[in-house]
Amino acid sequence: MHEISLVRNIFRTLEDEFPQDINRVRGIYLKAGLLSNVQPILMQNAFEAVLENEPKYQKTTLHVEVLPILIHCHACDKTSEVHQYRFVCADCGKPSRNVIQGEELLISKVEFEEQHA
Repeated sequence: MHEISLVRNIFRTLEDEFPQDINRVRGIYLKAGLLSNVQPILMQNAFEAVLENEPKYQKTTLHVEVLPILIHCHACDKTSEVHQYRFVCADCGKPSRNVIQGEELLISKVEFEEQHA
């Protein structure tokens, strides 16, 4: 299950980026393209499994937004969404391999608990 290693990598990335604030992380928001081979339910299950060994993240939640596949057609200069994995322009019907969205796996937002003075 590659999702567990993905979750661990997300935690490592956050620890590298926010070493002083890691205990205040409360929400992790991901954007996962349909071609990234990430299933939201499997990511959530992996997240829960990793939390068992990471007490500092016990108050943290994971949110996964799935992004559709978008292609850009050079023939008609239009962008269209791919349906049923048919990489064909919705406007002119020509095939396109120019994927502009759908392969990414990004941390899009991190929420922190407020610091009390």
